Amino acid sequence: MFFEYPALLWLLALPALMVAHYIYLELSGRHPHLRVSAASPWKAGGSFGLMGAVRHVPFLLRTAALVLCVLALARPRSSEEFSTVDTEGIDIVLAMDVSTSMLARDLTPDRISASKDIAIEFISARPSDRIGIVVFAGESFTQCPLTTDRATLINLMKEVSTDIIEDGTAIGNGLATAVARMKDSDAPSRVVILLTDGVNNSGEVSPQMAAEIAKTYGVRVYTIGVGKEGMAPYPVMTPWGMRVQNMKVEIDEKLLAEVAKATGGRYFRATDNTKLSEIYSEINKLEKARTTVDSFPIYKELFGKYLLWALAALLLELVLNWFVIRRLP
Repeated sequence: MFFEYPALLWLLALPALMVAHYIYLELSGRHPHLRVSAASPWKAGGSFGLMGAVRHVPFLLRTAALVLCVLALARPRSSEEFSTVDTEGIDIVLAMDVSTSMLARDLTPDRISASKDIAIEFISARPSDRIGIVVFAGESFTQCPLTTDRATLINLMKEVSTDIIEDGTAIGNGLATAVARMKDSDAPSRVVILLTDGVNNSGEVSPQMAAEIAKTYGVRVYTIGVGKEGMAPYPVMTPWGMRVQNMKVEIDEKLLAEVAKATGGRYFRATDNTKLSEIYSEINKLEKARTTVDSFPIYKELFGKYLLWALAALLLELVLNWFVIRRLP
């Protein structure tokens, strides 16, 4: 355990001064005085009897509550130690199409939402791998570099949407960016999972050239075509508001199959949520390789416990003052 703000521990001098002052008053002869007709009923008690000792308890509880509050202000925390472990895993980059066509509703609730949900399940199922996220439409960028931080990966995957980048379908750019993220990786096995629902129609790098670059760096590419055959319902803005209309599905399956084959990967077609989940499950059976992964400490905040203990001490002081230690005015 350690304190985030150890300088605040100097405030513990306050309860120490309170205790010193209290002891000084006790030793200097501070005693209550009361005239009574007979002293015999009081002789059993006195300053050194049971009640004489109990009367100090409220002060001790109040002091303990102050000490606990100071400790809570210093923000006590606990953590596990840093460690470097040898584990089995590979480097994987998820390259996802975020063009507006991914809003088609032939998957539930739509293509991009289904792809994100199933990708998150895939990320959660591979705790030993370094995984990154690349998104592409008319251009491409890295949403998350290779990391083992599952919480960050999942949060960044949830933020993926169709309005974060210029529209279009630059498959080559998306693949080239994904390969660039792992070209310096020393992992013996590197994989790109490229998911798209369209035809390459923009970008400076052709899919074939990107595939050659991937092959040069020893990166296997698994391609996934998302969408039903024939027609699919798309949300379309009309003068009467948003309407869903059936539109023709165009996926360049031949190109995706060529890219996968050139790099030693495979092409899959996902026509519904179940099929897409099965594809990720099949990819999840990829070979494993030994790699070194840094594990990070998990911090646990403890100030809440100290505040609860302080509150309990104050409540106990009130109970003693109200029901046990009766004071006469």
